[in-house]
Amino acid sequence: MLELKDVTLHFERKTVLDGCCLRLNAGERIALMGPSGCGKTSLLRAALGLQIPDGGSAGCTFQSVAAVFQEPRLLPWRTAAENVNLVLSDKAETMPEALHWLDTLELSDAQALYPSEMSGGMQQRLSIARALASKPQLLVMDEPFKAMDDKLNERVVRTVAASIGGAALLLVTHSEAEARALACRVLRYENGKFL
Repeated sequence: MLELKDVTLHFERKTVLDGCCLRLNAGERIALMGPSGCGKTSLLRAALGLQIPDGGSAGCTFQSVAAVFQEPRLLPWRTAAENVNLVLSDKAETMPEALHWLDTLELSDAQALYPSEMSGGMQQRLSIARALASKPQLLVMDEPFKAMDDKLNERVVRTVAASIGGAALLLVTHSEAEARALACRVLRYENGKFL
């Protein structure tokens, strides 16, 4: 379970999170939607323990968590295949599984490329492949599909929906279609609060 209780967060004089409460149970899927800059990413960062709130508490009992951020967080000195294999075992015997995930995200031709040799959309798909390969109990995604054209976006969303199994999902998106395709319950968020 992931739970935020009365979480508040301020940046200078601006209130970004204002007494937010959220509970995400095993297998549940929630999409956070709201205008840009309203604090959705800050809420995810607080939920992941990457941002210490000014008040309230955030706790997570999931044993394994994977995150896909708006900007790919890849190791630049590792190839695409090595970036994925890192979450499996970082050993040769799991490389076939890493290659499977690259193929699943339409990156089979990029396995020997370094992140700097890939487009932004390819890097984002690599981040998604790595997250899915780790088979998390909780998958947190912050606008993960925005660097892709419409047709690729639809295919990748379908791939994620088919690949996460019973994992819990916390998604930030501006797209109703993405939320529906991933079978998410939508929570509207604005001015530091859920509406």
